[in-house]
Amino acid sequence: MSRDMMPHFELYQPQSVEDALELLQRLGPQAWILAGGQDSLDWFKDRVKRPPAVVDLSGIAELKGIRETPEGLEIGALTTLTEIERNPVVREKYSLLASAARRVASPQIRNAGTIGGNLCQDARCWYYRYGLPCYRAGGNTCYANTPQGQNREHCLFGANRCVAVSPSDMATAVVALDATMVVRGPSGERVVPAEEFFIGPAVNIMRMTALQPGEILTAVRVPAEWAGATFYFEKVADRQTWDFALVSVASAMRLEDGVIRDIRLVCGAVECVPRRLKAAEQAVTGSPRNEEVAMLAGKTAVQGATPLNFNHFKIPLMENLVRRAIRDA
Repeated sequence: MSRDMMPHFELYQPQSVEDALELLQRLGPQAWILAGGQDSLDWFKDRVKRPPAVVDLSGIAELKGIRETPEGLEIGALTTLTEIERNPVVREKYSLLASAARRVASPQIRNAGTIGGNLCQDARCWYYRYGLPCYRAGGNTCYANTPQGQNREHCLFGANRCVAVSPSDMATAVVALDATMVVRGPSGERVVPAEEFFIGPAVNIMRMTALQPGEILTAVRVPAEWAGATFYFEKVADRQTWDFALVSVASAMRLEDGVIRDIRLVCGAVECVPRRLKAAEQAVTGSPRNEEVAMLAGKTAVQGATPLNFNHFKIPLMENLVRRAIRDA
């Protein structure tokens, strides 16, 4: 297979969302939507994806920017990760987003990469990315989930033929913040809770999100309810930069006199979707924030984990990250 040489495609650069939607309708399901291009260009260079047409959204001004509203915060899907990391309102009121953005890849990638692209990127399993006919690619095998499969980075929960995990750092944060995703398509606009936006292989093994053909993610809305809460984000990876999470954790807490009154806990890179830890949340709500409660949350979070051949280490790692997300927030 020839690598590092992009196949030919027709490039379209609409200037409005309406023009982009019209193009997607006309070009059909084979059209590829391009945001920052950090994930897309890898697919093209490896010649695994060969779309006949690419619709580049980068010229659509209405998809860019961070706006504070009475309901909270609205972030355009084409807002770069660097902008999110540095925005004063984000840093003051929703610092979880800034912390997650800061841990994505490298400064160069964050300068070009967008929140929409990061949220919508495809699975990073190397068998799938290399073009092998696995379940996710339309075949009948999961090469990672075999006695010889290399699955150190793969899932602990939610395996259903495919054992790949969600690669998005921002996804973990937006689910923890109870964000909603604004989606526009041929039928108009719809708003999808972040927890429902990401879908697992049991729902549709060919897609990572609830986006339908012809639809565009236009914005992310973060509710004011979590403004100024107590936050924690940590990502463990093999390298500090240019790497995907082995396990990550995001938490948003409301504390009153040292007691946890409300909490959302989410782990990344342990399931095909950001994993909301509802049992751990229930276990600690109403309890004082201390080491004993933090340990309880960690042990509760990993219940039901099913490791693969080479990722048993993820269980104690996940447990400790959840523990720290409560103790050190």
